[in-house]
Amino acid sequence: MSLTFHWFLPTNGDSRHVVGGGHGTPATAFGRDRPPTVAYLSQIARAAEDLGFVGALTPTGAWCEDAWLTTAMVSRHTERLKFLVAFRPGFVSPTLAAQMASTFQRQTGGRLLLNVVTGGEGHEQRAYGDFLDKDARYRRTGEFLQIVRELWQGKTVDQSGEHLRVEDATLARLPDPVPEVYFGGSSPIAGEVAARHADVYLTWGEPPAAVAEKITWIRALAEKEGRSIRFGIRLHVITRDTAEQAWAEARRLLDGFDAETVRAVQAGLARSASEGQRRMLALHGGSRDDLEVYPNLWAGIGLVRGGAGTALVGSHDEVAERIAEYHRLGIDEFVLSGYPHLEEAYWFGEGVLPRLAGQGLWTHPVRPASGETIRPS
Repeated sequence: MSLTFHWFLPTNGDSRHVVGGGHGTPATAFGRDRPPTVAYLSQIARAAEDLGFVGALTPTGAWCEDAWLTTAMVSRHTERLKFLVAFRPGFVSPTLAAQMASTFQRQTGGRLLLNVVTGGEGHEQRAYGDFLDKDARYRRTGEFLQIVRELWQGKTVDQSGEHLRVEDATLARLPDPVPEVYFGGSSPIAGEVAARHADVYLTWGEPPAAVAEKITWIRALAEKEGRSIRFGIRLHVITRDTAEQAWAEARRLLDGFDAETVRAVQAGLARSASEGQRRMLALHGGSRDDLEVYPNLWAGIGLVRGGAGTALVGSHDEVAERIAEYHRLGIDEFVLSGYPHLEEAYWFGEGVLPRLAGQGLWTHPVRPASGETIRPS
């Protein structure tokens, strides 16, 4: 089985510095270096498509552009790239979300993937009019996904749950194919929802031992539900021809973190109700020291950015080795990003992917493998 790689569309802006934001923290001024225009995001998307990435994650929240609208526009400038659209179930009705997904599939030729984000920050949720606590939000997400899945199966749905109620709900046209659901969360209730509804469980980039524990946990829960789940990991990446060059780039990014920005971001993230965010913060503790928390795994990004806060840093060979190590644990999908996203896509696509191909771990989704010939159709 070939590994699957996704890239990232920085709808909060891009820069040669780390662009902060996420989990209730505002985007940094660096994001204005390259505004998230459709033209620039399409340039990144086309590069990712050509290099062999299968999809691109687009975030959600007050700190970035809307994911549904942005990807719909960018899709017109690409041919094969799928869009891993992050959205929050509490902000739209399940019937409308199922309809939107169905429309997206028809209009793009089946290029939608869904990243369901329950929302870990109560203060941000309240800004959108959502006043449920965290556990209640997860219970609502479970109800939401149950309704959406039944609608996608062509059923007429009547459901009255704790949080959601629909009557005589049905879709006039079903999505083809049905979008896969990507879902993450480190709390007990998040694991329960993932086990029942996720196609791919996503974790942020923790050291391999912690990732292995999560895989074992979710796999056991899914087996109790009679289901199997694939696993993915969300990481940043800094890969260069040599390890010295990669770590020099990491140090350059770190030098750009002024003390006041780090303090403000860490203070904002400290009030997070997200267990995953707590685990990210624990990797660095707000300190600039000892940021390599595992060989080639650097926690520096998390000093100024919410959410995914770790990066694979090293030579192309070293980064490929770490990816292979995560794969041996059970990770089949990698959702990656880097600053700036256009250039880093090429560093990874031209440096690491050929090495993984040489190991038989990856094949380009369109181009033939080395040594093969293209036969006319």
